Amino acid sequence: MKIANHQLKDDDLLSFDFKTPNMSGKFANGLPDTLVIHFTAGSSAESSARHLCKPSAKASAHLVVGRDGKVYQLAPFNRVAWHAGRSTWKDRSGLNQYAIGIEIDNAGQLTDNGNGFYQTWFGKNLPVSEVFHGRHRNQSEPSYWHAYTEPQIARVFELCELLIDHYGITEIVGHEEIAPGRKVDPGPAFPLDKLRDQLLGDTRDQDAPAPKPASKEVIVNASQLNIRKGPSTSFQTVAAPLEQGTRVRTLNKEDGWVEVEYCIRGWVSGQYLKAPD
Repeated sequence: MKIANHQLKDDDLLSFDFKTPNMSGKFANGLPDTLVIHFTAGSSAESSARHLCKPSAKASAHLVVGRDGKVYQLAPFNRVAWHAGRSTWKDRSGLNQYAIGIEIDNAGQLTDNGNGFYQTWFGKNLPVSEVFHGRHRNQSEPSYWHAYTEPQIARVFELCELLIDHYGITEIVGHEEIAPGRKVDPGPAFPLDKLRDQLLGDTRDQDAPAPKPASKEVIVNASQLNIRKGPSTSFQTVAAPLEQGTRVRTLNKEDGWVEVEYCIRGWVSGQYLKAPD
């Protein structure tokens, strides 16, 4: 994939079927220098792209990324799109005039309906395999979120790297960071900090803790294994017990407990885990 004349080129998963009228003039000289990451809170990438091309929406973005990695380009990268709204970051306000907006097809925050499914704001039930449990950077308690797909995340990383190289981007921010209290996207299910670290360089100081060990896959070796908010039995469970044979990825270890990830994230007793055969 490449950029020519402020348009993406040379990829089979590109669509220019939708062109938004919801944009202003060209960026000022030296801009854009920022990327803003959003989720659509819609039911599909195509429906969100179509909506952002309606004059009545009074909103738009440069890109929409589908769950299969398909990319819809709605506006050229040299034009100001209407994605950030009321926003501030460092000494700037009104981020539209500085930033390219990337919308990712994702339903956002979910409601646990108590029967093993999680409901979107528009009434669709999602299975646990599509759910992420975690704490939002602007919230105090963990909650349920629509998980992003691996093709989506890989595509967003690819797009951001391309835009950084082409436009000299120096900042990547989430909508939740430039409009806290008003917006929660892209939410904790998206690896925003990893994106920044990987593409813009590690900004941690030299006295920061050593990196955590790489995760590995293990198997639940008990008929049922409780998964908890923290590393002891004093913490509440975060979901139904994990069944024997479930494969999970390890994240952290503490006093015989292991933080694992399997659609959701939580702590289990390490004695009931084993390496795959």
